[in-house]
Amino acid sequence: MPPSPVSSTVDFDAPGVQHGHLQLPWSRDDSAWGSVMIPVTVIRNGTGPTALITGGNHGDEYEGPLAILEAARTLTADKVSGRIILIPFMNAPAVSAGTRTSPIDGGNMNRSFPGRPDGSITEKIADYFTRVLLPMADVVLDFHSGGRSLDFLPFAACHTLDDKEQEARCRAARDAFCAPYSLQMLEIDPAAMYDHAAERQGKTFVTTELGGRGTATPETTAIARRGLRNLLIHTGILQGRQETAVTRHLAQDDAACFHFAPRAGMLDFAVSIGETVAQGDLLARIWPTDRTGAEPEHVHASTPGLVMVRHHPGLIRHGDCLAVLATELQHVKE
Repeated sequence: MPPSPVSSTVDFDAPGVQHGHLQLPWSRDDSAWGSVMIPVTVIRNGTGPTALITGGNHGDEYEGPLAILEAARTLTADKVSGRIILIPFMNAPAVSAGTRTSPIDGGNMNRSFPGRPDGSITEKIADYFTRVLLPMADVVLDFHSGGRSLDFLPFAACHTLDDKEQEARCRAARDAFCAPYSLQMLEIDPAAMYDHAAERQGKTFVTTELGGRGTATPETTAIARRGLRNLLIHTGILQGRQETAVTRHLAQDDAACFHFAPRAGMLDFAVSIGETVAQGDLLARIWPTDRTGAEPEHVHASTPGLVMVRHHPGLIRHGDCLAVLATELQHVKE
């Protein structure tokens, strides 16, 4: 496989604090020898593990980038034992456009792994993470929220893995993040995700969903900042006491928790995010937008659970995710 076309203006092995960029050549109409410039901060001191912290995997999700930007400005090397790699805008073109996917090639970063060094812009970035950055890391935190089309209860998550020792590491790191909700997450589209690229390399991996609606709130941004610091303390990279908060543990048992729109129309939710429903309860009605006098389509809960995700905004297309449920685990001790 050819080498990555991405270069770095920082030395990942040098001590101290460095601010720079990952530089990817991008020849285009207005700049024949242009580049995609992805900001990066590296903080290294002494010996210890490496944490790779990423945001902007999707360009319309903001809590992670805000938390990472503040960490890059305020963390000093003397407080660090090991190395922290901070990348707030993983898919920089998408972040600049405020879109989920890249405006350059339409690439969804979180569906582009392991990437290709000779592929599209998005695939080239994914390849650099797979072959250069992930091998450096011991623990990986990738921030997400709902973007413009979903609204989430704020949670940190990990996955069920075949390697139970690795799963236990991920679960401990997730719980150390101390989000209001901690989820054992089921993915409906796991192929080519950054999550699984990291997990296949044996990394301790934590992800989040911290709200949505295409914005960030003071509450969700505070969760991101606290969770980032807690995770770094958990790994031993930072010294200090973790900030604790009540967290409710959730799990997704099977794909029945996902509910998709059986038709397009205007959403009329019968329940709010955070409510508990029984199997068969009405989740929402979908009203037609092309006529009056017609009955709406009713969408009922196919399984009992807590409403942890809902569609946003008020119009929905046939096949879009309408709501997702999760089971609360009452036996988990705080």
